[in-house]
Amino acid sequence: MGSEWKSLQLGDICELRAGSVFPPALQGKLTGTYPFVKVSDMNLPANALYIQVANNWINDTEMVKLKAKPFPVGTTIFAKIGEALKANRLRFLIQPTILDNNMMGAIPTENEVDPRFFFYSLSQFDFGEIADGTALPYLTVNGLSKLPVMLPPLSDQHSIAHILGTLDEKIELNRRMNETLEAMARALFKSWFVDFDPVRAKVEGRDTGLPPEISDLFPDEFVDSELGEIPKGWRVDAIYEVADVVYGAPFSSKLFNSNKDGKPLIRIRDLINENPGIWTAEIHPKGYLVNPGEIVVGMDGEFRAYLWGGEKAWLNQRLCVFRPKDSVPSFFLFNTILAPLAEVEATEIATTVIHLGKNDIDRFKSIISPINVLNAFGKITQPLFHKIIIGKQQSRTLSSLRDTLLPKLISGEIRVGEAEKYLEVVET
Repeated sequence: MGSEWKSLQLGDICELRAGSVFPPALQGKLTGTYPFVKVSDMNLPANALYIQVANNWINDTEMVKLKAKPFPVGTTIFAKIGEALKANRLRFLIQPTILDNNMMGAIPTENEVDPRFFFYSLSQFDFGEIADGTALPYLTVNGLSKLPVMLPPLSDQHSIAHILGTLDEKIELNRRMNETLEAMARALFKSWFVDFDPVRAKVEGRDTGLPPEISDLFPDEFVDSELGEIPKGWRVDAIYEVADVVYGAPFSSKLFNSNKDGKPLIRIRDLINENPGIWTAEIHPKGYLVNPGEIVVGMDGEFRAYLWGGEKAWLNQRLCVFRPKDSVPSFFLFNTILAPLAEVEATEIATTVIHLGKNDIDRFKSIISPINVLNAFGKITQPLFHKIIIGKQQSRTLSSLRDTLLPKLISGEIRVGEAEKYLEVVET
């Protein structure tokens, strides 16, 4: 570390400000001038790095009514109260944004602090350790302002932000590409197995728009079923006709560790970032190791299906894996379970956290088409599936590199010139 680095307090280089109260009457608008970001918005896939989408928006008139002040571009935001702050999730603003009062923003000093450098510098703090309160942890402006920080010259800040930002931009690019590939597979699934477009075209005497060898696989007639009209020769059956369901095991929390002893353990909170923070050396008799590419579903709170892109890891209780049976394409099963999962989530009633049970899954149904239709779907979508898993694995490698370099660059342990060579991994 050069002598030009300054030892300061966080409050010396930024303005810390809490969000605003958000009355229920103003919530629910999907358009407006400003996104009104709540803690839950940080969980949205598109918001893995930048805040790009939100479940609530307000206009200028509503902003004035709330006496809310937008946080500017370049602000780093995070949860300020409750268990959510312990996750240490930071997001970077790329548009003026209003924050909920359960959140806080840190606005770096203009012309003195590079906003991206500041974002990475702030990520070095463990909010769970800093927070006041026990039953309900919370962060205060006064407490955060006194945190020690090291500030290099502005030119070094720019260089450090460029190195770490390049890695994060590649990770974000992979995420967007995977999102596009998933959307392509989902659209084809909907066309063939939900809307039955090829069959409907034949019934109406239209061209299916498919190559002849694929078009010939679809019938030209519908029949009734318990789910409504389906193509003739197809059927509706239990989900177990196309999948095996494996449930997580109750690993002992007394054996959890953070020093990577044993194998990582997937908990519900790990499904979004695919980076388990807990390991265990326990070999549970009912333990199941999840491989990259398997379909994992959380069974508490939100019932979402995820294509696991992390390393091989044990499956904890209150999670399950849907494994496609032979000849069943992964994307067919993945898209098949989305609707019943959403239906259970919408109808489940609970005073605290909703739960998905085996009895719910026992009621899941699947459209069963002839094997040649499934094979045709798999031939088109399996390459997309493999590209997604490769992209996720590449992002995991880049994340590991970023997490290795970040504390060393932010502390001045290594110089910018030493770190720049690692960017070759992004450009090759």
